[in-house]
Formats: sequence, C-alpha cells, structure tokens
Amino acid sequence: MARARFQTLTEQMFYTLLCLKEECCGIDILDRVPAMTGGRVSIGSGTLYTLLEQFLEAEMIRETRADGRRRSYLLTEKGRELLEREYERICAQAQDYRQIFGEEEG
Repeated sequence: MARARFQTLTEQMFYTLLCLKEECCGIDILDRVPAMTGGRVSIGSGTLYTLLEQFLEAEMIRETRADGRRRSYLLTEKGRELLEREYERICAQAQDYRQIFGEEEG
C-alpha cells in the first residue's frame, strides 16, 4: 500500500521545511541542511527543487520573491502544522525506544 502524501516526511523533506521557517532560496537550503545536521543529511539539487514544487503545490510553502531564476520561499501555517506533526511523531518514536532500552541507552 502506498504511503499517503506527506503522512510522514523523509529527512530531506523535514529539513527543507525547517529551513523555510525563515525566507530563503534553494541554494540557501542546500547550504543550511548539511550545516544544521553536521553533514549527516544533504539534499541534491534535483531532489530539493522537486520537493519545493511539491510543497508549493500542497500549499506547505509559498514563494515570496523571484529574482530571475532565483526564488525565495517561506513556510506557511499549513507547512508548520505538518512539520509539528512530524516532530511529534519522531518524539514518540524516541520515547518508544527509551521505554524498550531504558534512558541510559537512549
């Protein structure tokens, strides 16, 4: 069974939306994600621009500025709600882990 769109987010989706708490363009996101994750997560430009289009279409983000080919985006309330749900899901997973393995191992 296929997963419903945006029911859960990949790391690339999560960090793209997280970057868009503040207005920024694609190149900013490509720089910020590895910086905020210590290099653990990176996004290819093709993946990023596909995600941005999907998020725009779903009204998770809005375009704020266009200067030639450079476009800037910002998280919408709908996008913030999605990000919050994903954060709560991740926290619940971490809590489940701690219940199974104990606090000292988590």
